[in-house]
This record gives sequence, C-alpha cells and structure tokens, in this order.
Amino acid sequence: MSQVSPLSGQELKAQELQRAFDAFNQVSLALTQSYQGLQNRVESLTAELAVANGALRRQYEEKEALSERLSLLLDALPAGVVVVDAAACVSEANPAASRMFGQAMIGESWPAMAQDRLRATDSPDEWQLDSRRLAIVESPLDSAGGRILLIHDVTAAHGLKAELERNQRLVAMGEMAASLAHQLRTPLATALLYSANLGQAELADEARLRFAGKTTVQLRRLERLIQEVLLFARGESIGSDRTPVRQLLADAVLTVEPLFANRGVRFRLLCDADQAIVTGGRKALVGALVNLLENALQACAADGEVTLDATLADEQLRIAVRDTGSGIAPEIQARVFEPFFTTRGQGTGLGLAIALGVVRAHGGSMKLRSVAGEGSEFVIILPVPAAAERDC
Repeated sequence: MSQVSPLSGQELKAQELQRAFDAFNQVSLALTQSYQGLQNRVESLTAELAVANGALRRQYEEKEALSERLSLLLDALPAGVVVVDAAACVSEANPAASRMFGQAMIGESWPAMAQDRLRATDSPDEWQLDSRRLAIVESPLDSAGGRILLIHDVTAAHGLKAELERNQRLVAMGEMAASLAHQLRTPLATALLYSANLGQAELADEARLRFAGKTTVQLRRLERLIQEVLLFARGESIGSDRTPVRQLLADAVLTVEPLFANRGVRFRLLCDADQAIVTGGRKALVGALVNLLENALQACAADGEVTLDATLADEQLRIAVRDTGSGIAPEIQARVFEPFFTTRGQGTGLGLAIALGVVRAHGGSMKLRSVAGEGSEFVIILPVPAAAERDC
C-alpha cells in the first residue's frame, strides 16, 4: 500500500488562510446583507418620520387656525368670557368682559372685583353692574382649580321681560273687563226692560211699584257682581254660602224670565232636588246658570223652548239646561268653552268659559250634548255630600 505523505507546512498555512478567507467572506456577506437591511429600515423609518412630521405639521397648522378662529370668536362675542385661575385671579378676559367692567381685568382678583362692582338682584344668577344687568354662569375649567365665567348682558332682555309682564297684566285686565261686561249685560238688560215699563203713562201705581222694585233688585245685582269681580281679581276665595238649590234656581229664573218673555221663547223649570244645599259662592253659581240660560235663549228661535232641570242622585247635583235650537256643529263643540270663542257677532265668548270656571272652582264638572237639529244640553254636575242635604 502506498502512503500519503504528510502536507508540508506551506500547504497547511495555505489551507488555513483559505478557510480564514472563506469565513471572512461569509462574515462580510452577512454584514453587507445586515447593512443593506439596516439601510432599508432607515429609509423606511425616514419615510414614516416624514409622513408623521407632515401629519404633525398639518395638525399644528389646524390647531393654529383653530386657535386663531377661537381668538377671533372670543373677541367678537357680545358675551364676556373671564378665565380665573386657582388663586382666583383673572388670567384671561375677552374685550366684551373688559368693556362691561370698564377696566383692564388681567391679573385682578375676581372676588374683590365682584364685591366692589356687582350688586345682587332678586334673581340668583343675575347681578347689577352700574346700569347694566348681568347674568353670570360659572363652570370649572381644569383640575387645578381654574374657572371660566360666561357673562351675558341681559339688560335688554330684562326690559323686554318687564314689558311682557306688563302686557300680560294688561291682557288679564282686558279679559277681566270683558268678563265683567258679559256678567253685567244680562241683569242690565233686565233692569232696562223694567225701567222702560215705568215710563208707561197708563201703568197702575201697584205695577209701577212692582217694576221699580224689580229694577232696584237688578241694579243691586249689578253692584254685587262688580264687587265680586273685584274680589276675584284680588284672589279672594269663592265663598262658603250654604244655599238651597231651589233658591239658586229662583235667582236665575228671576234674572232671565223677562228676557224669555220678550223673545217669545217658552221657559220650563223642573226641580227634583229641593232638599239639596250647595256650599260655595251663591252669586257665582247663579251667574253661571244665567250664562247657560242666556246662551240657550240665543240658540232658540221664536216659539222655541228652554228647560232648566235639577235632579239629585248619589250625592251629586245635576243641573241641565236644554234648548230646542239647531244644535252645535261637532267641529265647534270642542271649542265652546274656550275664552273669547263665539259664533255670534255681538257675543264676547266668555259666558260658557265663565260658567265652566265657576263650576270647576266648586269641585264640579260640565258636559255638553248636542245633536244637529235637536238642540243642545249643558249639564252642571256638583258634589253635594249627604251631610249637606236637608228637607226644605
């Protein structure tokens, strides 16, 4: 067998150098690849940074524009805006606030300024500043204890409010005057009829005295009505008279009977509640009945008929006023109790509204039943406890 001669020293060195060179080449290739990857990453991050910087720049520009708009808005606001820091000193104030207080406010103590310049009013959030009336709304600004104050000049609004309240009082006075005129019209017409009879030369002395007495009764009724309206305007209670039902009906009939005779309309009185007693305002209830009876009279033609019917059942007094008129159209029935709503040219539109108000004030209710061509029926329902009943 042949033997392989050992390598010489130079050949061994050459092989080691070759291996070292190959390792270096591998490491160099790896470094080159790593560098290339790092360079690619740097380029990617640079691009991302540029995009981020662009977005930040746009956000900054938008915030700058928003800040500018907010600044212009604060300067243009008619309301005052005051920023108070944790030490209660004014750190910011827009021009409107400075104009309201007539002084520079930055750095001033807000409590001291408010104490010196502002006076309390009857409204909790409104203050008087010289001739101005200011509404101040306070809100927390941050966790550091700052506050923001929004100050409105409500001088003009307060003046408009006072003017509105004055107009409302005038309207209420007008409604009260119209109500009074409506209440006075019926007894005044009755008194005029009686007084007209007094002028007849052939009238007997006995009849003249009777007509004079009835005229005096109606004039006194006018006086009582005026007194009651004045009491009502001052918020007096409706009264606690204990009146037999038959007396209420008699008072109403006494007022309207001459009007029915003058118009040629028949009148019937039916009463099955003589034993009942009503507690409340006697004249107010009589006035409500007169309003319903007058309304029924206006609905009837000559030879028509109006019925006043009172019944008692289950501790309830039921007083019905029926007429033989043409009835009330369905679309109008829902509005007949509205104040000032009327279908008559000379009507005030208050009669039914007044009657409903009186009935409700006595704890009662009112219903309407009307059929075209068959007339209408208004029914007053009043509570009459058993303890208030007695034989008359």
